[in-house]
Amino acid sequence: MTDIEQTVERYFGMWNETDPARRRELIERTWAPVASYVDPMFSADGYEELDEMVAGVHQQFPGHRFRLTGAVDAHHNRVHWGWELATPDGGGAVASGVDFAVLATDGRFGEVTGFISAVSAVSPR
Repeated sequence: MTDIEQTVERYFGMWNETDPARRRELIERTWAPVASYVDPMFSADGYEELDEMVAGVHQQFPGHRFRLTGAVDAHHNRVHWGWELATPDGGGAVASGVDFAVLATDGRFGEVTGFISAVSAVSPR
């Protein structure tokens, strides 16, 4: 597994981690100190806001898990991958999309931009 694939793996670990201490450790290992995330529903700058954003997603979609769809593609300091948010039973996806990242000089994420491709008509609760 390449360094970039490991970083993306930690990124999914961050989204799926419900323990605040473990999630914070994943955030710090995955993101540069001055990092940002933005998608059509959320935005976050820095570790605190990233942590709050993920905790909010867990409140809105309890038990759901993000998973990688397809291969991670990268060149220079740019990376993208597909994802989906699966139901707690591991079944179908309630949302899917693609994320694009810019790596910081140390290999951690400096910026991630998320795009939502599809949303299920099923309510999370």
